[in-house]
Amino acid sequence: MAEVYFYAQRTETRQADAAIVLGAAAYGNRPSPVLRERINHAIELYRGGYVDTIIFTGGRGRTSRWSEAEVAARYALAQGIPQEAILLETRSTNTVENLAYAQQVAAGYDLQTFLIVSTPFHMRRAMAIAEDLGLEAYTSPTRTMRWINWYTRSRAFVREVGGYIIYLLDQPAAASNTFSV
Repeated sequence: MAEVYFYAQRTETRQADAAIVLGAAAYGNRPSPVLRERINHAIELYRGGYVDTIIFTGGRGRTSRWSEAEVAARYALAQGIPQEAILLETRSTNTVENLAYAQQVAAGYDLQTFLIVSTPFHMRRAMAIAEDLGLEAYTSPTRTMRWINWYTRSRAFVREVGGYIIYLLDQPAAASNTFSV
C-alpha cells in the first residue's frame, strides 16, 4: 500500500517524444472528470514544450459510439491542439492494453520516449506495465483531480493498490501476452 501512495507523490516530467494519456471513462461524446483532467494535463505538457505528440488511449464501451481516445482527441482539438500532434489508440480496454497498443502506434512514428499521464494513484501500476513492455517512460501524473470527499479518494487508492497487487501476481501471464496489430 505504501508503495502506491509514495509513488503517487512522484513526478518525472521532462522532455519526451510523446505523452501517453491513459484512458478513462467517457460519457457519450464528453470525457469523464477523470479523463478530462488527464487530457488537460497532456495539453499543458504540449503547450509547455515537453512533448510534440499526444497519444490518447482507450477503446469503445459496449454501448458507446465513440472510443475514449476519440472523445479525448475531440476535446483536445477544441482546446487548440493541432490534429498533427494527436495520435489515437482506440482498441484498449485496460491499462496493459493502453500501453501495449500505444507502443505499437508510437513505433509507426519513431517515438521512443514517453510521459505517462494518469491520476497519481494509478502511476505505480502504469509504470510497472511500461517497464515490463520496455518503454522508456516517465511519470507525469495529473495534480488537478478534485476528489469529491475522503471516501472517494480512499476508494480510488484501495482500487489501485488492488490493481497493482493483481498485476504483480499476474505478471508472468501479462508478460507472455502478445498484442497483434
